[in-house]
Amino acid sequence: MTDMKLHTPTRQAQLEAYQALHTQEPNLRARELAARLGISEGELLACRQGQDSWLLRPQFQTLLESLEPLGEVLALTRNAEAVHERRGIYRNLSFSGNGRMGLVVTPDIDLRLFMEHWHCAFAVTEGERDSLQFFDPQGTALHKIYRTDETDAGAWAQLVARFRLPADSEVLFDPIRLNAPVDAGLPADFEQTPFRRDWAALSDVHQYHALLRRYGLSRTQALREIGEEWAWPLSPRALRQALQRAADGQCEVMVFVGNRGCIQIHSGPVEHLLETGPWFNVLDPSFNLHLREDQIAEAWAITRPTSDGIVTSIEAFNASGDSILTLFGKRKPGIPELQQWREIVFAVDNLKPGNRPCA
Repeated sequence: MTDMKLHTPTRQAQLEAYQALHTQEPNLRARELAARLGISEGELLACRQGQDSWLLRPQFQTLLESLEPLGEVLALTRNAEAVHERRGIYRNLSFSGNGRMGLVVTPDIDLRLFMEHWHCAFAVTEGERDSLQFFDPQGTALHKIYRTDETDAGAWAQLVARFRLPADSEVLFDPIRLNAPVDAGLPADFEQTPFRRDWAALSDVHQYHALLRRYGLSRTQALREIGEEWAWPLSPRALRQALQRAADGQCEVMVFVGNRGCIQIHSGPVEHLLETGPWFNVLDPSFNLHLREDQIAEAWAITRPTSDGIVTSIEAFNASGDSILTLFGKRKPGIPELQQWREIVFAVDNLKPGNRPCA
Protein backbone atom coordinates (compact mmCIF):
# COMPACT_ATOMS: atom_id res chain seq x y z
CA MET A 1 0.00 0.00 0.00
CA THR A 2 2.80 2.45 0.86
CA ASP A 3 6.46 2.74 -0.04
CA MET A 4 8.71 4.12 2.69
CA LYS A 5 11.60 6.49 1.84
CA LEU A 6 10.77 6.46 -1.87
CA HIS A 7 12.54 9.25 -3.74
CA THR A 8 9.96 11.51 -5.44
CA PRO A 9 11.67 14.27 -7.44
CA THR A 10 8.50 16.35 -7.85
CA ARG A 11 7.48 16.36 -4.18
CA GLN A 12 9.45 19.50 -3.25
CA ALA A 13 8.22 21.32 -6.35
CA GLN A 14 4.63 20.40 -5.45
CA LEU A 15 5.14 21.69 -1.92
CA GLU A 16 6.55 25.01 -3.11
CA ALA A 17 3.73 25.48 -5.62
CA TYR A 18 1.17 24.69 -2.93
CA GLN A 19 2.72 27.14 -0.47
CA ALA A 20 2.74 29.92 -3.06
CA LEU A 21 -0.88 29.37 -4.11
CA HIS A 22 -2.11 28.96 -0.53
CA THR A 23 -0.42 32.25 0.40
CA GLN A 24 -2.07 34.03 -2.53
CA GLU A 25 -5.52 32.48 -2.03
CA PRO A 26 -5.80 31.19 1.56
CA ASN A 27 -9.54 30.53 1.30
CA LEU A 28 -9.28 27.90 -1.43
CA ARG A 29 -10.39 24.48 -0.24
CA ALA A 30 -8.22 21.41 -0.68
CA ARG A 31 -10.04 20.12 -3.74
CA GLU A 32 -9.75 23.51 -5.45
CA LEU A 33 -6.09 23.86 -4.48
CA ALA A 34 -5.25 20.45 -5.91
CA ALA A 35 -7.14 21.16 -9.13
CA ARG A 36 -5.35 24.49 -9.59
CA LEU A 37 -2.00 22.74 -9.09
CA GLY A 38 -2.88 19.91 -11.48
CA ILE A 39 -2.49 17.20 -8.84
CA SER A 40 -4.81 15.05 -6.75
CA GLU A 41 -5.88 15.81 -3.18
CA GLY A 42 -3.83 12.83 -2.05
CA GLU A 43 -0.72 14.22 -3.74
CA LEU A 44 -1.43 17.60 -2.13
CA LEU A 45 -1.22 16.00 1.32
CA ALA A 46 1.72 13.78 0.38
CA CYS A 47 3.88 16.79 -0.49
CA ARG A 48 3.15 18.19 3.01
CA GLN A 49 4.06 14.92 4.77
CA GLY A 50 5.66 15.61 8.14
CA GLN A 51 4.56 19.27 8.18
CA ASP A 52 0.79 19.51 8.58
CA SER A 53 -0.10 16.05 7.28
CA TRP A 54 1.11 12.66 8.43
CA LEU A 55 0.77 9.38 6.61
CA LEU A 56 -0.99 6.71 8.68
CA ARG A 57 -0.56 2.96 8.68
CA PRO A 58 -2.98 1.54 6.09
CA GLN A 59 -4.70 -0.67 8.67
CA PHE A 60 -8.07 0.74 7.76
CA GLN A 61 -10.32 -1.77 9.51
CA THR A 62 -8.42 -1.48 12.78
CA LEU A 63 -8.34 2.30 12.52
CA LEU A 64 -12.07 2.57 11.89
CA GLU A 65 -12.80 0.18 14.75
CA SER A 66 -10.74 2.47 17.01
CA LEU A 67 -12.85 5.58 16.42
CA GLU A 68 -15.65 5.07 18.95
CA PRO A 69 -13.66 6.37 21.98
CA LEU A 70 -13.26 9.70 20.16
CA GLY A 71 -16.94 10.43 20.71
CA GLU A 72 -18.73 12.75 18.30
CA VAL A 73 -16.94 13.51 15.05
CA LEU A 74 -18.03 14.85 11.66
CA ALA A 75 -18.09 12.29 8.82
CA LEU A 76 -17.73 13.67 5.30
CA THR A 77 -18.20 11.81 2.02
CA ARG A 78 -18.32 13.54 -1.33
CA ASN A 79 -18.10 13.26 -5.07
CA ALA A 80 -17.39 16.06 -7.52
CA GLU A 81 -20.94 17.43 -7.34
CA ALA A 82 -22.20 16.77 -3.80
CA VAL A 83 -20.83 16.86 -0.24
CA HIS A 84 -22.50 14.94 2.62
CA GLU A 85 -21.59 15.79 6.23
CA ARG A 86 -23.01 14.02 9.29
CA ARG A 87 -22.14 14.33 12.97
CA GLY A 88 -22.14 11.25 15.17
CA ILE A 89 -20.14 8.45 16.76
CA TYR A 90 -18.50 5.60 14.81
CA ARG A 91 -19.77 2.35 16.26
CA ASN A 92 -21.49 -0.87 15.19
CA LEU A 93 -18.87 -1.58 12.53
CA SER A 94 -18.85 -4.85 10.63
CA PHE A 95 -16.82 -6.20 7.73
CA SER A 96 -17.54 -9.02 5.30
CA GLY A 97 -16.15 -10.56 2.13
CA ASN A 98 -12.66 -10.94 3.60
CA GLY A 99 -12.76 -7.32 4.65
CA ARG A 100 -13.77 -5.97 1.23
CA MET A 101 -17.12 -4.61 2.40
CA GLY A 102 -17.63 -2.56 5.55
CA LEU A 103 -20.72 -1.22 7.30
CA VAL A 104 -21.18 1.46 9.92
CA VAL A 105 -24.82 1.45 10.98
CA THR A 106 -26.05 3.90 13.62
CA PRO A 107 -28.86 6.48 13.59
CA ASP A 108 -26.17 9.13 12.96
CA ILE A 109 -23.22 7.62 11.09
CA ASP A 110 -24.47 5.28 8.34
CA LEU A 111 -21.85 4.17 5.81
CA ARG A 112 -21.23 1.54 3.14
CA LEU A 113 -17.48 1.03 2.69
CA PHE A 114 -15.88 -0.56 -0.38
CA MET A 115 -12.45 -1.28 1.05
CA GLU A 116 -10.82 -2.58 -2.14
CA HIS A 117 -10.56 1.06 -3.25
CA TRP A 118 -8.97 2.36 -0.02
CA HIS A 119 -5.27 3.04 -0.58
CA CYS A 120 -3.88 5.36 2.09
CA ALA A 121 -4.80 7.63 5.00
CA PHE A 122 -3.47 10.88 6.44
CA ALA A 123 -3.91 12.76 9.68
CA VAL A 124 -4.17 16.44 8.77
CA THR A 125 -3.98 19.66 10.80
CA GLU A 126 -5.07 22.83 9.00
CA GLY A 127 -5.23 25.69 11.48
CA GLU A 128 -7.76 24.64 14.08
CA ARG A 129 -9.14 21.81 11.93
CA ASP A 130 -7.94 18.25 12.56
CA SER A 131 -9.02 15.43 10.27
CA LEU A 132 -8.40 11.87 9.14
CA GLN A 133 -8.55 11.57 5.36
CA PHE A 134 -8.74 8.43 3.21
CA PHE A 135 -7.82 8.16 -0.48
CA ASP A 136 -7.95 5.77 -3.42
CA PRO A 137 -4.91 4.85 -5.57
CA GLN A 138 -5.46 7.91 -7.77
CA GLY A 139 -5.39 10.26 -4.77
CA THR A 140 -9.14 10.95 -4.85
CA ALA A 141 -10.67 11.49 -1.41
CA LEU A 142 -13.04 8.69 -0.40
CA HIS A 143 -13.93 9.69 3.15
CA LYS A 144 -12.90 12.27 5.76
CA ILE A 145 -13.42 12.46 9.52
CA TYR A 146 -13.15 15.80 11.33
CA ARG A 147 -12.63 16.52 15.02
CA THR A 148 -15.44 18.64 16.50
CA ASP A 149 -15.82 20.56 19.75
CA GLU A 150 -17.46 17.42 21.17
CA THR A 151 -14.59 15.09 20.19
CA ASP A 152 -12.30 13.80 22.94
CA ALA A 153 -9.09 15.65 22.00
CA GLY A 154 -6.90 13.32 24.05
CA ALA A 155 -8.34 10.21 22.42
CA TRP A 156 -7.86 11.83 19.00
CA ALA A 157 -4.18 12.53 19.72
CA GLN A 158 -3.65 8.97 20.98
CA LEU A 159 -5.21 7.49 17.86
CA VAL A 160 -3.06 9.61 15.54
CA ALA A 161 0.09 8.71 17.50
CA ARG A 162 -0.82 5.01 17.34
CA PHE A 163 -1.18 4.92 13.55
CA ARG A 164 1.22 7.66 12.41
CA LEU A 165 4.17 6.62 10.24
CA PRO A 166 7.61 8.26 10.36
CA ALA A 167 7.88 11.76 8.88
CA ASP A 168 9.99 10.54 5.93
CA SER A 169 7.38 7.97 4.83
CA GLU A 170 5.85 8.42 1.40
CA VAL A 171 3.04 6.93 -0.64
CA LEU A 172 2.73 6.20 -4.35
CA PHE A 173 -0.30 7.26 -6.37
CA ASP A 174 -1.29 5.99 -9.79
CA PRO A 175 -1.43 9.01 -12.11
CA ILE A 176 -4.05 7.36 -14.33
CA ARG A 177 -7.38 9.05 -13.70
CA LEU A 178 -10.39 6.77 -13.84
CA ASN A 179 -13.19 8.35 -15.86
CA ALA A 180 -16.42 6.54 -16.60
CA PRO A 181 -17.19 6.26 -20.33
CA VAL A 182 -20.06 8.44 -21.47
CA ASP A 183 -22.84 6.10 -22.65
CA ALA A 184 -20.90 3.39 -24.50
CA GLY A 185 -24.13 2.09 -26.03
CA LEU A 186 -26.39 -0.81 -25.14
CA PRO A 187 -24.94 -4.34 -25.09
CA ALA A 188 -25.44 -6.07 -28.45
CA ASP A 189 -27.52 -8.83 -26.87
CA PHE A 190 -29.72 -6.57 -24.73
CA GLU A 191 -33.45 -7.38 -24.84
CA GLN A 192 -35.86 -4.89 -23.37
CA THR A 193 -38.79 -7.24 -22.72
CA PRO A 194 -37.00 -9.65 -20.33
CA PHE A 195 -35.29 -6.70 -18.65
CA ARG A 196 -38.64 -5.08 -17.88
CA ARG A 197 -40.03 -8.42 -16.72
CA ASP A 198 -37.11 -8.94 -14.32
CA TRP A 199 -37.41 -5.38 -13.00
CA ALA A 200 -41.08 -6.00 -12.24
CA ALA A 201 -40.06 -9.15 -10.33
CA LEU A 202 -37.69 -7.35 -7.94
CA SER A 203 -38.45 -8.01 -4.28
CA ASP A 204 -35.72 -5.91 -2.63
CA VAL A 205 -34.04 -2.62 -3.59
CA HIS A 206 -30.64 -4.28 -3.07
CA GLN A 207 -31.37 -6.58 -6.06
CA TYR A 208 -31.34 -3.56 -8.37
CA HIS A 209 -27.59 -3.35 -8.98
CA ALA A 210 -27.32 -7.08 -9.58
CA LEU A 211 -30.07 -6.75 -12.21
CA LEU A 212 -28.14 -4.00 -13.99
CA ARG A 213 -24.93 -6.04 -13.94
CA ARG A 214 -26.75 -9.05 -15.36
CA TYR A 215 -27.94 -7.00 -18.34
CA GLY A 216 -24.71 -5.01 -18.69
CA LEU A 217 -26.43 -1.65 -18.24
CA SER A 218 -25.35 1.56 -16.60
CA ARG A 219 -27.86 3.20 -14.28
CA THR A 220 -28.87 5.83 -16.80
CA GLN A 221 -29.18 3.26 -19.61
CA ALA A 222 -31.45 1.17 -17.40
CA LEU A 223 -33.67 4.15 -16.64
CA ARG A 224 -34.01 5.03 -20.31
CA GLU A 225 -34.94 1.44 -21.19
CA ILE A 226 -37.32 0.55 -18.38
CA GLY A 227 -40.18 2.78 -19.56
CA GLU A 228 -42.27 5.43 -17.79
CA GLU A 229 -44.23 2.81 -15.90
CA TRP A 230 -41.15 2.56 -13.64
CA ALA A 231 -39.00 5.68 -14.21
CA TRP A 232 -39.40 9.12 -15.72
CA PRO A 233 -37.02 12.06 -16.25
CA LEU A 234 -37.09 15.17 -14.09
CA SER A 235 -35.52 18.60 -14.27
CA PRO A 236 -32.19 19.27 -12.49
CA ARG A 237 -34.14 21.27 -9.89
CA ALA A 238 -36.13 18.20 -8.89
CA LEU A 239 -33.92 17.41 -5.90
CA ARG A 240 -34.24 20.96 -4.60
CA GLN A 241 -38.01 20.77 -4.98
CA ALA A 242 -38.23 17.42 -3.21
CA LEU A 243 -36.04 18.56 -0.31
CA GLN A 244 -38.03 21.78 0.04
CA ARG A 245 -41.34 19.90 0.09
CA ALA A 246 -39.89 17.42 2.60
CA ALA A 247 -38.78 20.30 4.82
CA ASP A 248 -42.13 22.09 4.53
CA GLY A 249 -44.05 18.90 5.33
CA GLN A 250 -41.61 17.60 7.98
CA CYS A 251 -41.22 14.41 5.94
CA GLU A 252 -38.18 12.39 6.97
CA VAL A 253 -35.96 11.35 4.09
CA MET A 254 -32.86 9.30 3.30
CA VAL A 255 -30.06 11.16 1.48
CA PHE A 256 -27.35 9.05 -0.18
CA VAL A 257 -24.08 10.57 -1.46
CA GLY A 258 -21.10 8.46 -2.43
CA ASN A 259 -18.10 7.60 -4.52
CA ARG A 260 -16.45 4.31 -5.41
CA GLY A 261 -15.06 3.83 -1.90
CA CYS A 262 -17.86 5.03 0.38
CA ILE A 263 -21.57 5.81 0.46
CA GLN A 264 -22.85 7.99 3.29
CA ILE A 265 -26.51 8.13 4.30
CA HIS A 266 -28.56 10.60 6.30
CA SER A 267 -31.91 9.37 7.62
CA GLY A 268 -34.16 11.95 9.18
CA PRO A 269 -35.56 15.43 8.64
CA VAL A 270 -34.15 18.29 6.60
CA GLU A 271 -34.98 21.78 7.81
CA HIS A 272 -32.72 24.69 6.87
CA LEU A 273 -32.25 25.02 3.10
CA LEU A 274 -30.12 27.74 1.54
CA GLU A 275 -28.71 28.58 -1.88
CA THR A 276 -25.13 29.92 -1.81
CA GLY A 277 -23.58 30.71 -5.17
CA PRO A 278 -23.63 27.52 -7.27
CA TRP A 279 -24.39 25.35 -4.22
CA PHE A 280 -27.81 24.30 -2.92
CA ASN A 281 -27.44 23.43 0.76
CA VAL A 282 -29.06 21.71 3.71
CA LEU A 283 -27.59 23.36 6.84
CA ASP A 284 -28.91 21.52 9.89
CA PRO A 285 -27.10 21.03 13.23
CA SER A 286 -26.23 17.36 12.62
CA PHE A 287 -26.49 17.13 8.82
CA ASN A 288 -25.16 19.28 5.99
CA LEU A 289 -25.57 18.71 2.27
CA HIS A 290 -23.94 20.77 -0.48
CA LEU A 291 -25.15 20.12 -4.04
CA ARG A 292 -23.89 21.59 -7.34
CA GLU A 293 -27.26 21.71 -9.03
CA ASP A 294 -25.70 23.17 -12.18
CA GLN A 295 -23.68 19.97 -12.69
CA ILE A 296 -26.71 17.66 -12.76
CA ALA A 297 -26.95 16.27 -16.29
CA GLU A 298 -29.92 13.95 -15.63
CA ALA A 299 -32.44 13.50 -12.83
CA TRP A 300 -34.97 10.67 -12.61
CA ALA A 301 -37.90 9.54 -10.50
CA ILE A 302 -37.58 5.78 -10.04
CA THR A 303 -40.00 3.18 -8.71
CA ARG A 304 -38.97 -0.34 -7.78
CA PRO A 305 -41.13 -3.21 -6.53
CA THR A 306 -40.22 -4.83 -3.21
CA SER A 307 -41.81 -7.29 -0.83
CA ASP A 308 -42.91 -4.23 1.20
CA GLY A 309 -44.54 -2.55 -1.78
CA ILE A 310 -43.29 0.07 -4.24
CA VAL A 311 -40.20 2.09 -3.21
CA THR A 312 -39.79 5.50 -4.86
CA SER A 313 -36.60 7.53 -5.25
CA ILE A 314 -35.15 10.53 -7.03
CA GLU A 315 -31.60 10.20 -8.36
CA ALA A 316 -29.29 12.73 -10.02
CA PHE A 317 -26.41 11.94 -12.39
CA ASN A 318 -23.49 13.87 -13.84
CA ALA A 319 -22.51 14.05 -17.51
CA SER A 320 -20.55 10.78 -17.22
CA GLY A 321 -23.57 8.93 -15.86
CA ASP A 322 -22.15 8.73 -12.33
CA SER A 323 -24.61 8.99 -9.46
CA ILE A 324 -24.45 12.31 -7.63
CA LEU A 325 -27.17 11.92 -5.03
CA THR A 326 -30.19 9.72 -4.31
CA LEU A 327 -33.26 10.56 -2.21
CA PHE A 328 -35.69 8.11 -0.62
CA GLY A 329 -38.38 8.52 1.96
CA LYS A 330 -37.16 7.28 5.33
CA ARG A 331 -38.02 3.61 5.76
CA LYS A 332 -36.75 0.31 7.14
CA PRO A 333 -37.13 -3.23 5.76
CA GLY A 334 -40.58 -4.60 6.55
CA ILE A 335 -42.16 -1.14 6.61
CA PRO A 336 -44.01 0.28 3.58
CA GLU A 337 -42.88 3.52 2.03
CA LEU A 338 -44.26 6.75 3.46
CA GLN A 339 -47.25 7.88 1.41
CA GLN A 340 -46.18 11.46 2.11
CA TRP A 341 -42.84 10.86 0.37
CA ARG A 342 -44.54 9.27 -2.62
CA GLU A 343 -46.78 12.31 -2.98
CA ILE A 344 -43.73 14.58 -2.81
CA VAL A 345 -42.08 12.73 -5.70
CA PHE A 346 -45.25 12.94 -7.79
CA ALA A 347 -45.51 16.68 -7.12
CA VAL A 348 -41.97 17.42 -8.37
CA ASP A 349 -42.00 19.25 -11.72
CA ASN A 350 -45.81 19.19 -11.42
CA LEU A 351 -45.87 15.73 -12.98
CA LYS A 352 -48.86 13.43 -12.54
CA PRO A 353 -48.50 9.73 -11.71
CA GLY A 354 -51.16 8.61 -14.20
CA ASN A 355 -51.37 4.84 -14.12
CA ARG A 356 -47.86 4.26 -12.80
CA PRO A 357 -47.66 1.29 -10.42
CA CYS A 358 -47.27 3.38 -7.27
CA ALA A 359 -50.19 5.71 -8.03
